[in-house]
Parts: sequence; C-alpha cells; structure tokens
Amino acid sequence: MARKPETRRRVKLHGFNNLTKTLSFNMYDICYTKTKEEREAYIEYIDEQYNSERLTGILRTVAEIIGAHVLNVAKQDYVPQGASVTVLISEGPVVEAPAPAEPLDAPAGPLPAAVVISLDKSHITVHTYPEYHPDEGISTFRADIDVSTCGEISPLKALGFLIHSFDTDIMTIDYRVRGFTRDIKGRKLFIDHDISSIQNYIPDEVKAQYDMIDVNVYQEHIFHTKCKLRQFELDNYLFGYTKEKLTPEEQRNIAAQLREEMDEIFYGQNMKRKP
Repeated sequence: MARKPETRRRVKLHGFNNLTKTLSFNMYDICYTKTKEEREAYIEYIDEQYNSERLTGILRTVAEIIGAHVLNVAKQDYVPQGASVTVLISEGPVVEAPAPAEPLDAPAGPLPAAVVISLDKSHITVHTYPEYHPDEGISTFRADIDVSTCGEISPLKALGFLIHSFDTDIMTIDYRVRGFTRDIKGRKLFIDHDISSIQNYIPDEVKAQYDMIDVNVYQEHIFHTKCKLRQFELDNYLFGYTKEKLTPEEQRNIAAQLREEMDEIFYGQNMKRKP
C-alpha cells in the first residue's frame, strides 16, 4: 500500500523556483454501440457532455485547486468530433494580465470542444478524442489533460478532482519534475517535495475501485500509474438499453469484447480473442 505524502519543511531559495512539475492525466470511457445509429448517438452524447464550455469549467476549477491564476483561455470545438482547451496560468497575480480570449469562430453544425488555459510560465490543456471500431460495436472516448506548473504550486493537488470529473474505465497518469532550482547557498534542488508514487495522491475510495500498476524511475523523478476499473457490470456499457434485451449468448459475447478492449488499452497491446 502506498504511503501517505509527508510534510516537508519549506526550503529558502536563491530566487524563483524554476522546477517544472507536469501531471498528465489520460482517461478512457468504453461503450458498446451495436448499430451505426447508436455509435452516432454516443458520439453526439460525448460531444455534448464534454464540450469546450464544460471543459473550460473543469480546467478553471483545476487552476483554483492548485492555487494558480488564470491569465488566458483558448478553446475550440471540432468537426466532426472532439474538443480542445488551453489555459495559461501563473503562480501569483500578474499586473495587467490579458483578459480571457474570446472563443474562436466555428463553422455551423455540431462540434466537439477543445480548451486551453494559459498561465504565466505554466499551462493546463485538455483534448478529447471520441472514436469507434470500424467493424465491431466498440466506441471509446479518450480525454488527455496536462497540467504543467512552475514554482511551488503542485498539479498533484487537482488529481482527485480530475478523476471525479470524468466517467473513467481506464486511467493512465504520469507525473514528472524537470529542471532544478537553488537554495540560498547555491546548491541545486532537483525536486522540492517527497513522493514515492502517484497513488499517494489518489483518494482511498478511488483506489479501492481500480487495479493499479506503478512504473517509477525515482532517480529521474518520473512516476507512472495505470488504473483499470475492477467491477464490471454490462449494463454500464450499453448505450440506450439494458442487458435484458439481449440473449445470454449476446451478453457473453459483448462482455468479452468490452473486457478485451479494456485489457488492450490497459496493457498497451493488441490481444487475440479466444474463439
């Protein structure tokens, strides 16, 4: 079991904290869509649920949680699907900071969303990727969120909120500290906080729901955690109907396809389904 993060005495620095801390949060939502109409309805549902407006709200909350100030927001909905948002942020208030950018003009028709929030030397971004299998009934929604900060603010503070903001079957989380800063004696500091695993920052009730694998390179300050939902209930993966409308054989076949999709994403390799 991962130990709790320890408190650490503040270190006096020579100047600005130049360490760059980057959290990459990658999530997948899996769904079974039997027909073309179901696939299109699922994509439309995802685009509505995670459009640029809602994504912007999520990223603004992330900035608030980590104690950053939003300087600029850029967002875009795409055709035929997907969205992006980028947010520029700063560790402290900035004099004469630019006002949030106006949304870009978009062509007519349904659009996915993209949002970018910019910070002073720091940023938060999210990109969404709805897609589906060309032959089988699997549809997948992926969202990639990156929170990169300079200074003392830590993106790890927002990890619990990000997890709760998405309906997640698979999560891949990366955290890395780059660069160095100096104390008042000129000694280099390559990390300014204690961490043994990203799991230290995942709420206990969330950890109880997922199988997790860690791959960490401690000497490089690189931390990687993969999570796969433990409990499988077929009704949670059917779009617009329940398993009672399926024969027992259909239920088994669909469950096998869904489990295989989740395993392939979790382990990062294609698997040949047993006959």
